[in-house]
Amino acid sequence: MPELPEVETVCRGLAKSLIGKRISKTEQHRRDLRAPMPHDLATRLKGQVVTGVSRRAKYILIALDGGDTLILHLGMSGRLLITPQAEKAGKHDHLVFHFDDQTCVRFNDPRRFGLCDLVKQDEVADHKWFRHLGIEPLGKELTTAWLREKFQGKTTSIKTALMDQRIVVGIGNIYASEALFHAGISPKRKAGACSTAHLEKLVPAIRKVLNAAIAAGGSSLRDYRQTNGELGYFQHNFAVYDREGQACPACTCDLSKTGGVQRITQGGRSSFYCKTKQL
Repeated sequence: MPELPEVETVCRGLAKSLIGKRISKTEQHRRDLRAPMPHDLATRLKGQVVTGVSRRAKYILIALDGGDTLILHLGMSGRLLITPQAEKAGKHDHLVFHFDDQTCVRFNDPRRFGLCDLVKQDEVADHKWFRHLGIEPLGKELTTAWLREKFQGKTTSIKTALMDQRIVVGIGNIYASEALFHAGISPKRKAGACSTAHLEKLVPAIRKVLNAAIAAGGSSLRDYRQTNGELGYFQHNFAVYDREGQACPACTCDLSKTGGVQRITQGGRSSFYCKTKQL
């Protein structure tokens, strides 16, 4: 599933191309994805001008001049692709947004785990998809004190706690593993057992990893593409993720003895870490 850097990259691509443009037509080829879409979506979108594009967690928010916000979620395999002119919709192009300058945006989602809704702008924060969400990891709200409070008494692993969207949003499997490496914290450590010193290293590590991934256009492992169809490149900079048995950055170990980067399963997901550098 695309994580925060991938969604942020998509938002920036949409903003660059769409702000100020008017929706002339919307093709809706399905009534639902993971959840039903508004039955009158095409009618309500017609003629509205895009005034802004932003992100909340892993959701894309497209503000419109009529007072509505289009909410999109890419799910497991979704892509939003910008094309310069209309073409016949592909098999998995469930939504196609046409703009007055002939630009098209295609919501392509083979697995159909994506989401789409259209709500009034003043109702976004209280939408059922957002009510439970925690803080943004790149905002000022993420502090050592915040994590210490939220992790207090938790017996779940720090890796699992970082992926809890009720605490901090947008950090998925890839970036949790990467941030913990840069902070020198084992993913097996209990969240409640993390000291203030641990958390003081974790907060900047989270920001460092996410910002680096955004700058690289995200990570493309399977389905993810930027809005222009290009791959992200951060996968070439992974320190530990998907590098089982390999050396971690600046490794001085004898890999025949340490086994290099380790892979374990936590909560049904693979975690990657260096048992020498992460304690």
